[in-house]
Amino acid sequence: MRALNTVGIFLVAAMMASASFAQKIVIAHRGASGYLPEHTLEAKAMAYAQGADYIEQDLVMTSDDELIVLHDITLDRTTDVDEKFPGRAREDGRFYAIDFTLAEIRTLNAVEGFRLVDGEKEQGFANRFPMSKGSFSVPTFQEEIEMIQGLNVSTGKDIGIYPEIKQPAFHRQEGKDISTRVVQVLKEYGYTSKDSKVFLQTFDYDELALIKKEIFPVVGIDVNLIMLLGNSTDYPWMFEPNGMSKLAYSADGIGPSYNLVVDRSSSQNQLQITDLVARAHGAGLEVHPYTFRADPGAMPGYAKDFEDLLNIHFFQADVDGLFTDFPDRAVQFLQSR
Repeated sequence: MRALNTVGIFLVAAMMASASFAQKIVIAHRGASGYLPEHTLEAKAMAYAQGADYIEQDLVMTSDDELIVLHDITLDRTTDVDEKFPGRAREDGRFYAIDFTLAEIRTLNAVEGFRLVDGEKEQGFANRFPMSKGSFSVPTFQEEIEMIQGLNVSTGKDIGIYPEIKQPAFHRQEGKDISTRVVQVLKEYGYTSKDSKVFLQTFDYDELALIKKEIFPVVGIDVNLIMLLGNSTDYPWMFEPNGMSKLAYSADGIGPSYNLVVDRSSSQNQLQITDLVARAHGAGLEVHPYTFRADPGAMPGYAKDFEDLLNIHFFQADVDGLFTDFPDRAVQFLQSR
């Protein structure tokens, strides 16, 4: 009888561990952006095939009020806009998406992210897809949703979306209510409740509160909201002892830089896990840190390798999910556990 009880205890423990494992999610950061140009449909299809639980969409608006999937509010880091429309930059030399129609943006070729060095384009991550190769384009939000939902039908899976409203204050200054349009599109495609496979994120707390209190009720949906937190936050009150509890009135989770989860001064011999995850969980918030990259030189010194970095955050810091450019490796890591 004692042996049976021991077996029972192990079974319960295994079931609890399995349930905890099942709650850990992998979010494809700009798609499988470690392998294909970020935010292209090809990168999203690859992320889907690699087993990501959610796929991210950064959203900005065009001059004719269309939502496109683009990380920056400018086009010049990830497209050939300077070659196609050389005279369309603003005084700061940048090419803003909001100054172009969707039809114009469709003529651009999307490429691996780059920077200008002595007037020459230099790829941001040298080991990634060559920026001189391939033919990619900037998709709309609707096109990406339809691809993911279509794959859900053809594969029988239920992969979610994770849109971010980029710089809503900038869009409002330009006369665009990007948040309302994003929420309307979510409703049009059936993302209407907390049970829907969607997290809606932003770095702007004022906008997040507006979405929760005004836009959601007007449009008639109520999906999960994520407050993004950068290394230099504009909202110090969130890091006070009751900050997460206050945030929980508007948000369902946080998306912090992983430097806010494990202190960047940590070493392999002395890991310093902050109390952010514990305080967020205590307030009922999920925690999805960003961005986990396996590129040479991209990992903090306290991690032995990429899988060690994942282990530290998933199982020592106990985050609920994470954003990564390499969703296949995160999926494989969780499956190995």
